[in-house]
Amino acid sequence: MLLYTQYMCKGFFIKQNPLLYVFLLVSFLGTFLTLSETSADTTAQQTNTPPSAMVPAPGISLVIGDQTEFVDEHQINAWLTIQIKLGIDTRYRSEIENTRLCPLDTTFCDFILSQKTRTSLRTQSVELPDKKAIGDYLNTLNTKFSKDPVDAKFTVTDNKISLFSLSQDGSRIDTDKSVPLIANALTQESSGGKDVLVELPLITLKPDHQSSDADSFGIVTLIGEGRTSFAGSPKNRIHNFTRALEQFNGIMIAPQEEFSFVKFLGDVDAEHGYLPELVIKENKTEPEFGGGICQVSTTVFRAAIYSGLKITARRNHAYPVSYYKPYGMDATVYIPRPDLRFINNTPGHILMQTAIEGSQLIFRFYGTSDGRTTEVDGPHILEHNPDGSMKTIFTQKVTDAQGNTIINDDFRSNYASPSKFPHPGQEPLFTQKPADWSQTQWSDYKKLHTIP
Repeated sequence: MLLYTQYMCKGFFIKQNPLLYVFLLVSFLGTFLTLSETSADTTAQQTNTPPSAMVPAPGISLVIGDQTEFVDEHQINAWLTIQIKLGIDTRYRSEIENTRLCPLDTTFCDFILSQKTRTSLRTQSVELPDKKAIGDYLNTLNTKFSKDPVDAKFTVTDNKISLFSLSQDGSRIDTDKSVPLIANALTQESSGGKDVLVELPLITLKPDHQSSDADSFGIVTLIGEGRTSFAGSPKNRIHNFTRALEQFNGIMIAPQEEFSFVKFLGDVDAEHGYLPELVIKENKTEPEFGGGICQVSTTVFRAAIYSGLKITARRNHAYPVSYYKPYGMDATVYIPRPDLRFINNTPGHILMQTAIEGSQLIFRFYGTSDGRTTEVDGPHILEHNPDGSMKTIFTQKVTDAQGNTIINDDFRSNYASPSKFPHPGQEPLFTQKPADWSQTQWSDYKKLHTIP
């Protein structure tokens, strides 16, 4: 009686609302057509004919600018997710499916679908693109194919800035636009076993300093200079810091930008043109690629000090190094840290220029003068012990054009005894290639130390 009453009430409600009846009928027909299309795919599977849904190609070739990345079947399968759907197949008798399934009110389905039709419901699996998985893959691919923009580099000749290295645009894959393109490619049928070709859109990355910007930087005067002596340096040490100078000559620092020495230095290894030379590392002084680069960082540090810039990160060497006299004004660096950092707190861009004059390494900073003055007191040796350990201090005081003090910083250095960091002459050299060295590194090391 209760079921009969519900049926009569629902039937009465539909009769009293003809528009609702039409809406429900259209909705049901749409669902029925979808189920019928699914049935067609199921039938196609039974007759060994590829369905019109997902048919992965043998492979997909992604075109990224002037390069191509092939995606194999294993990766394609990782981009697909399986969903289970129901379809109507009149040649199939349902045994485990829910024959009472109805996308609308069950009474309405009882009126439209016969019991025989309901017993023809059949489940099937459908492969659909997983857009999140595709996006994650493209983000990983970007680390391989993205290109960083390259700033233009400038020089100063006769107090006039000019260009000597062109800027270059960078690029990276546009993930948002590429995901639907790959998802669409997954639905394409293979044609004669050929790979599907997908050209991925790229985003152009503009450099901060472009070739056409030379006249807009306001670089008109020398604001500071730093010098160090490399007299007595061995051949490989001179080679290394000369190679490192290429990373810094002509770079620009924007107003309020924080300069990072490690960032501009880049990779330091044989592949990037460096040779083994002594470095202070892990309580030892031992050969490593790039030994001598601290000659550059120390010179940059002094130029920043005398230019009146705000130092934000600096560390002295573990023990006093004769190349960096006067002791107390050095700056050691090692990737990724310690780093040398400072802020361009002047009103204009700063242009770095390098020079080697005799046995002097020189950094000159050109920019816009705002009338500031810089006073450096020291360095002073506070403590000097018989074992070579010492403590030093110097101060940097910067005053603006109105006489206000804008920087007043102390720089203290605490050096340990050099005897705590034995040199190669005090211990055996490597006679076999260290496990973490490449063959190229080992070859260069053997040449340096005449090891057969």
